[in-house]
Amino acid sequence: MLEDLSQQPLPADTVGLLEGLISTRAIRRYTGEDIPDADLRAILFAATRAPSGSNRQPTRYIVLRHGPKAQAARRLLGESARRVWLGKREGDQYDKGSGSRSGSPKTRMAATMTNYVEHYESVPVVILVCHLRYRQPVPSEGGNVYPACQNLLLAARALGYGGVMTGFHGFAEAELHELLGIPEQAFIASTITLGRPAGHHGPVRRAPLAGVVYEDEWGASTPWAVDPPGARHTSAGPPGTWQKTPEA
Repeated sequence: MLEDLSQQPLPADTVGLLEGLISTRAIRRYTGEDIPDADLRAILFAATRAPSGSNRQPTRYIVLRHGPKAQAARRLLGESARRVWLGKREGDQYDKGSGSRSGSPKTRMAATMTNYVEHYESVPVVILVCHLRYRQPVPSEGGNVYPACQNLLLAARALGYGGVMTGFHGFAEAELHELLGIPEQAFIASTITLGRPAGHHGPVRRAPLAGVVYEDEWGASTPWAVDPPGARHTSAGPPGTWQKTPEA
């Protein structure tokens, strides 16, 4: 018997807003624990609160869990994910350079991604985030979708879950449209997997504040743009002065 959630408030947040913003990382390893309907409802409700241009709210969500069409869609996505990762692994030379050294960040990432795509069909929840077009495609239309994706991931973090946004539907979009009855004017903007983390969240590694925040003009530093104690930095991304610091 389905639980009536219409009169139930949202569950309590387990982290503060600021803590969630600075510690939500991509989670690709999950326990086998399912996500209860009440928590999924809260996560999706938060996603629908995101802003969109002119408040048109063109985002739609297809939740794939246990049904026969969901299982078929997850198989398509798993096959597509493995193709995408194989291409990226070869294209980005994950098995060369530092990727050939045991324990290097590149090697660890390759192992994580391989495990993720090989077990894709067993991920607790997969969500297709779709954009219902109301005009011809424009470069900025992702601005109507991706705030909702971030809301979704932050809400999952707040309730003790984790996820990651991908484009793994790329090789299966036509089949998914047909299988799931997605209308022609809607396109799949992202694929998000969710579950209880087998690892843990944050702290995340990002560029130092001083390397990306300018005041008055491009490249002009400012004394207040400094990271708080304990911030962790990355050497990834476009060239920047931070990549030459000891923290890189």
